Amino acid sequence: MRSGVLCVVFVLSLGTWTQSALAKYEEIQVEGGGTLSGVITLQGELPNPKGYNLVSFPDPSYCGRISNGNGWRLLQPFQIGPEGQFQNVVIFIEGIKKGKKFDYTPPHIEAIDCKFAPYITVVRDRHEVKVVNMDPVMHDIQAYETSKMGARVLFNLPLPVSPKLKKQDLMAGKKVKNRAGRIVSPKIKMKRGRNIFAMQCGFHPYMESWGVAMDSPYFAVSDQRGTFTIDHIPPGTYKVVIWHPMVQKELSVTITSNETTDVSVDFEAPKGRLYANEAQENTRFGMELLGDSKIVPSVELQH
Repeated sequence: MRSGVLCVVFVLSLGTWTQSALAKYEEIQVEGGGTLSGVITLQGELPNPKGYNLVSFPDPSYCGRISNGNGWRLLQPFQIGPEGQFQNVVIFIEGIKKGKKFDYTPPHIEAIDCKFAPYITVVRDRHEVKVVNMDPVMHDIQAYETSKMGARVLFNLPLPVSPKLKKQDLMAGKKVKNRAGRIVSPKIKMKRGRNIFAMQCGFHPYMESWGVAMDSPYFAVSDQRGTFTIDHIPPGTYKVVIWHPMVQKELSVTITSNETTDVSVDFEAPKGRLYANEAQENTRFGMELLGDSKIVPSVELQH
């Protein structure tokens, strides 16, 4: 075991769990609360990344500053440490209606070098998330939620470019101050029974990010060591969800007063082809379509 155009899309995964948007969370003083902690790992061979032929999408030269050297942009959903530490996995507890204070600072998501950072985000339902464009090309936020009940549009907003930002400066490798455009602050307002979302650019589809909308503070995201901790939990038995866009598990866990409960989970890496889009050696759309333009991975050479 190993312990052109405008672009951003929020999409809810088909595998959602119930977080009632109508039930209001009540903050109380938790007496004798317990703690949940553990390590999340991934066992087995790392799946292939998603692959996108940059010639097929807008801004290939700029966005190709991160690419594999053959005109492909890669997106690896699994972030794994050297010993299988499964990073950026969301762990959350369902069904807690009263508990510790829910301190919330809206997360800050950057569109930078044609990718969204961070890849996994947790937001508070019916609160804002901040998104900013750090690129000299236009993106926009198209927001959707979906589940087995079907999709629903949340919002569609442009993501402005900084008027001081020049593409030629970044293409030349210059350090540029004040890359940020105006911050957009949409409110995440999920329908009842839906809480998993993703963010993907409709015109730069390799720009993808996922997250969870929560209605209580009882969640954590695994760190670089794959570890997590959730504290001040009222004693009781709960459903615990361990969530990643590609793999998920549900557990029944009993929390005991003033004690720490260990929940360490080892995922088996998915096998076979996971995506319709993977990088290919022989492409239908060749680099000759770019004319005199080049795709040079000057920021990151992907593998």
